[in-house]
Amino acid sequence: MDDGHKPLQILHMAVQLPIDHLREIWPRELRGARIGALLHPASVNSTLEHTARILEQENGNLFRLTALFGPQHGFRGETQDNMIEWHSYEHPKLHIPVYSLYGEHREPTTEMVRDLDAVLIDLQDIGARYYTFIWTMFLCMRACEGANVAVIVLDRPNPINGVTIEGPLLKPEYRSFVGMHPIPVRHGKTIGELATQFQHDVFPKCALTVLPMKNWERMMWFNDTGLSWIMASPNMPTLDTATVYPGMCLLEGTNISEGRGTTRPFEIFGAPWIDPDLIANELNRRRVPGVQCREIFFQPTFHKFASELCGGAQIHVTDRDSFQPFATGIEVIRCIRRMYANYFQWKQPPYEYEYQRLPIEVLLGGPVAEFFPD
Repeated sequence: MDDGHKPLQILHMAVQLPIDHLREIWPRELRGARIGALLHPASVNSTLEHTARILEQENGNLFRLTALFGPQHGFRGETQDNMIEWHSYEHPKLHIPVYSLYGEHREPTTEMVRDLDAVLIDLQDIGARYYTFIWTMFLCMRACEGANVAVIVLDRPNPINGVTIEGPLLKPEYRSFVGMHPIPVRHGKTIGELATQFQHDVFPKCALTVLPMKNWERMMWFNDTGLSWIMASPNMPTLDTATVYPGMCLLEGTNISEGRGTTRPFEIFGAPWIDPDLIANELNRRRVPGVQCREIFFQPTFHKFASELCGGAQIHVTDRDSFQPFATGIEVIRCIRRMYANYFQWKQPPYEYEYQRLPIEVLLGGPVAEFFPD
């Protein structure tokens, strides 16, 4: 199947992750340290061994593993949706706490980090400001700076490349859990580079160490890396999903289904009152770069319009180099607002723990009128 990817002209060696050779690169000053680790299901090495298992193997040698932490969707990745919280528990094998950072607390408490010398963070980001894992890292850095606890970030590829930047900078007065610091929607950085930026801009006293990758190049998409795709969250099943996510996630701020409850979330969209032929034809007539829209019917199994027949379209990316996901998401919403003005609505709060502002403004990181003037 053509995924719109033009193969790189040079052959690349497979990317090596820090967790692939942790013993060789572990900081000497932290040998024997008491550590906690912030992980999720995509925290794996190049042979798909989970980071927690590797830490368990090194426990008592390189360091003492005394706590685990998990972000949104859970340490085990089982919770589906936004604002579906999970609770801390004891790891059944290691008999250490697994602290939830998406529930009663989104920032580690003093009690959680009091007996730690360092927190290791190994999370796969998706390359978009809305994706909450980078903000869990942000809050961990804040807690660790305050408690004089070191932070070690294991770098990972930006799956939608480290070159392309798109979308507005977050306005500081629109900070939320889907944007806590001014970065663009599609930020073009690795999680290690974001940690370095956060230290420079916000947490200058945070004792940060970023352990680097080998063989990663900025123009790489994830399928250039030689690594296996692991779902970082339940609605991020493929690289195709991540490719469209920086724009199609904006539909979370509307009453339009963004495809949750289907096997192609964010790639398909619709509602019971949308004519799929009309919307697909209109979007194709507008010649959105790098995109072909195909009419589609679908029936979500959960979330918006669960069990209802919806009409809409699927976004097929035909050229990733010219495709602009944020601009595409804006265009999709503009079309639906114009064609279905009697049905379209902005979703009302709450959204990701923001109870005052419209969800679309939380996602845009600024006033809705800047992109959708009435």
